[in-house]
Amino acid sequence: MKPLGVALLAACAWSAQAAEGDAARGRALVASREQGLCLLCHAAPIAEQRQQGNLAPDLAGVASRLTPQQLRQRMTEPRAGSMMPVFGPTAGLQHVGERWRDKPIFDAQQLEDVLAYLQSLK
Repeated sequence: MKPLGVALLAACAWSAQAAEGDAARGRALVASREQGLCLLCHAAPIAEQRQQGNLAPDLAGVASRLTPQQLRQRMTEPRAGSMMPVFGPTAGLQHVGERWRDKPIFDAQQLEDVLAYLQSLK
């Protein structure tokens, strides 16, 4: 597994200010067509949302494939060459567009909520 990067360490410290994640709120964020936009690329076990993506891995069973740390890392420090955006703070990351610097997609609580939902998908 890849060692913890600067961005992931910053995201962990940033998330420490949040309460424990709520999977129901996280599910709503994943399903949201206005904020998370997860379903543009991913499919997920959210039957009421049609037209889910197929560009990225299906989120069904993601918790059986990735550890909680790996899930957090994927959301806060995507791999090079990935289209996945950074959902947490951008401190320590390179190639962040000026428009998006210091403007995370999710706040610390929302990130924890989405991670709680993803961890429920076994």
